[in-house]
Amino acid sequence: MSQIFHRRANALARASIGGVIFFIGFLGWAGYELDVSHYNSRAKVPQEQPIPFSHAHHVGGEGFDCRYCHTSVENSSFAGIPPTQICLNCHSQIWRTSPTLEPVRASYRTNTSIHWTRVHDLPDYVYFNHSIHIAKGVGCESCHGRVDKMPLMWEENALHMEWCLNCHRHPEQYVRPREFVTTMGYQPEGDQEEIGRSLMKEYNIQDARLLTSCSTCHR
Repeated sequence: MSQIFHRRANALARASIGGVIFFIGFLGWAGYELDVSHYNSRAKVPQEQPIPFSHAHHVGGEGFDCRYCHTSVENSSFAGIPPTQICLNCHSQIWRTSPTLEPVRASYRTNTSIHWTRVHDLPDYVYFNHSIHIAKGVGCESCHGRVDKMPLMWEENALHMEWCLNCHRHPEQYVRPREFVTTMGYQPEGDQEEIGRSLMKEYNIQDARLLTSCSTCHR
């Protein structure tokens, strides 16, 4: 019986199988890169708000401490959206008749909250506590970026699990003295890792094995 396929068909078949495997792998890689990309997470994209509140002006220009507006960040799981009264502590005296701030005045008159657009929104299956991070010396800018340079707020980091784990595996690279947690542009006075290891002992920060346990963030 004569040979149906030429011998070169074996090489072609092997190349085809290899090509299919490579293509599937490429699709998997491309899908992963898209999933973690800023395009998908919308990181670095300024978010429109009902009032064009500028962190660059209030934090960078006027020197407001994060905790003045985000009052619950040191003792609660959430940082808290500032109530209207905090805005009016200043704006009942300055820019009192500005049309831009009419939504603030209307909120106070009608006792209704301003509907801010949420910038950082973790999935419901993720447990995150602001107060424990503040207590352990994790700076606001470590997660939120240089808000003192943001005219409109955006998500500095995509907040994917791998990004969180990088800090939990190596906390000594990030922790700082508690008195500097709200400092923008913080620079350590010495070697960061050496300072970080000392602070880990002082603040009783657990080792990476516990910090990377699933139950630490997923409950």
